[in-house]
Amino acid sequence: MTVKICEMAFEPFVEIQNFQNQLALEGKFGATSIFIGTMRDFNEGDDVKAMTLEHYDGMTQKQLIKIIATAKAKWQILECLIVHRVGDILPNEPIVLVSVWSAHRGEAFDACRYLMEELKANAPFWKLEKLATNETRWVSKI
Repeated sequence: MTVKICEMAFEPFVEIQNFQNQLALEGKFGATSIFIGTMRDFNEGDDVKAMTLEHYDGMTQKQLIKIIATAKAKWQILECLIVHRVGDILPNEPIVLVSVWSAHRGEAFDACRYLMEELKANAPFWKLEKLATNETRWVSKI
C-alpha cells in the first residue's frame, strides 16, 4: 500500500504501470480499479484558471494510511496506490489517482470508491482557487 504526495505534475497511467511492474502479484489479481481526478476550469458557476492545493504533510500521510487500513479491513484488496498532487495546479492536470488491485472486480470497485470518497471528505487538503476574475477563494469540502 503506497501513498505518494507530489508537487509536480504526474502521468496517472505511468504511475500505475511503474507501480504494477514492481508488484509481486502476477496471476493473483483479476481486477484493477482506477480513479483519476482532474482539475476542472469551472466550479460553483465560476471560471477557474488555477488552483493551489495545500496540505500538512505528516497529517496528510497519516490520514491516508488510516483510510487505506480501513479499506483493507472491509475488502480483500491485494494492493493500492494513492498519488495526490499539491502545489499549483492548472485545468486538465491530474490531481489524484486512486488504484486498487484485487482478485475480483467488486472488491476493487468498492474499495476504490471508498478510498476516493474518504480521501475527499477526510484527508487534510485545502484548495485555493484562482478565478478568471483574479479573485481567490477557499473551497469547502463536500
